[in-house]
Amino acid sequence: MAINTGSRFWANIQSEPKRKYRFVLELGGIEAWVITKVARPSFNITETEHTFYNHKFYYPGKVEWQTVSFSLVDAIHPDSTAYLMGILGACGYNVPTPDAYESISKKRAVEVLSQPKIKAKNADGNDVEIWTLINAWVKNVNMGEFEYASDDMLTMDVELRYDYALFNQANDAQLSTLTPANSKVSVGYKSLKNKAP
Repeated sequence: MAINTGSRFWANIQSEPKRKYRFVLELGGIEAWVITKVARPSFNITETEHTFYNHKFYYPGKVEWQTVSFSLVDAIHPDSTAYLMGILGACGYNVPTPDAYESISKKRAVEVLSQPKIKAKNADGNDVEIWTLINAWVKNVNMGEFEYASDDMLTMDVELRYDYALFNQANDAQLSTLTPANSKVSVGYKSLKNKAP
């Protein structure tokens, strides 16, 4: 029987890093098994510069969430290309025809994807973190390329734009092992935590 011999990670059998391959992207009905990789949401904070005499000072500004990209294999069944083209049509795009003035809207573009969630898993298959992309829509699609000299699977790359992301740590008790419950980091995390299941 294995036992913990200390609080340090090398002596604690419960310490385990997140693994890149343990994830699922839930995205508006697309089969999870065709998605081969996805970027985690990232952000940057803009800055405002102020010059006084011989000095420069910087102040934090607005949060800008970066786009999220994912790659998928183009399966024959279910047909991933047909799915992506279906998203384009569901957003409101039509090929040019006389008297056809329908166009893409944010409402339709967001609704077709539902609410994308990136779920990291542990060795038991349980969620350890959940990222929820709010008001996400497809911004870019690269359909890949055919090539006689290659026998690789055909893959496609998709970029999503969204307004902001919510992060849910599956086990809040784990955060308290790193920071006291009343620390600024813990309080800050709890103020942003996604309350949705």
